[in-house]
Amino acid sequence: MAKNNQNPKGSSELPELLTAQEAAEFLHLSPITLSHYRYQGRGPIYRKHGWRVYYTKADLVDWSEGQRWVSTGEPLR
Repeated sequence: MAKNNQNPKGSSELPELLTAQEAAEFLHLSPITLSHYRYQGRGPIYRKHGWRVYYTKADLVDWSEGQRWVSTGEPLR
């Protein structure tokens, strides 16, 4: 059976979840930087299961796409 990473509405299956450590590695950030971004509300969307923090790859890619810049003073929006 092929694994489908899509999560259509109504599906009871969770997408693959990455830990904060795995998400930081995926984004090439330190875990501390990702933690600061989360605290400041400027990081990728995340999920909380109890006290544990998780990310989906789709949310990490979406956030990264929003971090593109044309020059040091002009974000690409």
